[in-house]
Amino acid sequence: MTKPDPIAALPPLRYVIRDAGLSAKKSLGQNFLLDLNITRRIARAGGPLGGVTVLEIGPGPGGLTRALLLEGAAKVVTIERDERFRPALALTEDCSEGRLTNLFTDALQANYEAIASETGAKRIIANLPYNIATPLIVGWLTEERWPPWFDKMVVMVQREVAERFVAVPASENYGRLAVLTQYRATPRILFSLPPSVFTPSPKVSLVTY
Repeated sequence: MTKPDPIAALPPLRYVIRDAGLSAKKSLGQNFLLDLNITRRIARAGGPLGGVTVLEIGPGPGGLTRALLLEGAAKVVTIERDERFRPALALTEDCSEGRLTNLFTDALQANYEAIASETGAKRIIANLPYNIATPLIVGWLTEERWPPWFDKMVVMVQREVAERFVAVPASENYGRLAVLTQYRATPRILFSLPPSVFTPSPKVSLVTY
């Protein structure tokens, strides 16, 4: 008989958020993504996760975190600035059988080389807080050592941001970000999500690329 996954037995996130009195902070660029079907789709976009340690930025209450574990990631390392989410993430960590490590620090100040060295993280999969998405991605793409510590990056960002990264020469959105991204990687937009699937709903569509 297959042993049930304890992550699947966790209470729905909407109840965790309600019971903890949590709400998204606009100042931190937070939008919760609670639909497990969607978060598992994002996780699967990162490729086969067996044997892979994934780094997730801005997990919030842990919707994508749960999906990454359910999709078979060997380990998930999260970086979260907002201490309000510590109990919700601890609940998932307690059920992860040692596969989840939550770090509470500022993602913009984190030493990613050191974190990767300590944890074995090698793939970035995240629903990035929208107000720090661009500086984070630029920072990862300008790592001094190249190839970098990560082998793939799958991130949810605002559509307008993604279009700047994948823009072709002479197009309206083509600029420094497109040059940098396409010099260091092969970016592509995978799929788009409507504002209605987020809590609270942002004023723009978000895409994974």
